[in-house]
Amino acid sequence: MKNLILCVLTALLLFVPTATYSQAPVQKGIAAWKKEAEKGDAHAQLAVGAMYVTGKGVKQNYTEALKWFRLSAAQGNAEAQFMIGVMYDSGKGVKRDDAEALRWHRKAAEQGSAGAQLLIGMRYREGRGVNQDYGEAQKWYRLSAAQGNGNAQFDLGVMYDKGEGVKQDYGEAQKWYRLSAAQGNAKAQYSIGLMYDNGEGVRQDYEEAQKWYRLSAAQGNSNAQLNLGLMYDLGHGVKQDYEEALKWYLMSAEQGNAKAQYNLGLMYAEGQGVGQNMRTAKEWFEKACDNQLQAGCDAYRKLNEQGD
Repeated sequence: MKNLILCVLTALLLFVPTATYSQAPVQKGIAAWKKEAEKGDAHAQLAVGAMYVTGKGVKQNYTEALKWFRLSAAQGNAEAQFMIGVMYDSGKGVKRDDAEALRWHRKAAEQGSAGAQLLIGMRYREGRGVNQDYGEAQKWYRLSAAQGNGNAQFDLGVMYDKGEGVKQDYGEAQKWYRLSAAQGNAKAQYSIGLMYDNGEGVRQDYEEAQKWYRLSAAQGNSNAQLNLGLMYDLGHGVKQDYEEALKWYLMSAEQGNAKAQYNLGLMYAEGQGVGQNMRTAKEWFEKACDNQLQAGCDAYRKLNEQGD
């Protein structure tokens, strides 16, 4: 979950200010924005802060960005309040401070910021800087999801899927996954595929699983790529095709997926879909081992003992 939070924060730091900046005429430079900002225009102050965060039209400077966000936030601008929370959460331009991040996100969330509502929900679900509270997490996720936030919809799906603070309900999980997947959320697409693959809450359907895995894999989801490889490897819903399996395993393995790395090692060791090559097999087993997969460590040690 912590990795997910870091990814979300990184995306928000890059995307949200860019979106704000792009609302204005491209030709309007920092000098023009500052002129309006210095007159007290809250939107202009937000835009100047955004430009300093992204380095668009000015040298990137998080401290300066924070200054302008504070001026905008003081006038009640929810986007500026949200961005101050993000900066405290990620330690950009200021010492990282969970309490301050939450305080600013609450200000923004109470004005209806879906992004702030999402991050508060994530904080309560993880128990980061607050006592873990699934009920509180779900409350904030629902507020965000009601505004169409795909990440909040996905996280609600996960909570129902795993029974976190609610009775496990695959039907409710799929409902939220589908809302998120319709917006292109790769993790939601993968999760729907997994439900069809395993027959959880739905009739097992390998073709439907493959359809959702492909949508997710096309966006680079390594688990979806792994599972497509498995389907071709085992012939689930498709004609068994080791070369196709190898292709998907490789895509996943190159992103550091330990299970895909291990499966590639097996294919090279057994000569399935590729010429047998013990040296390459050992290299993939070693990578899987480095990524904490015990099966990879065992296979690597076995090949070493055999002298391969």
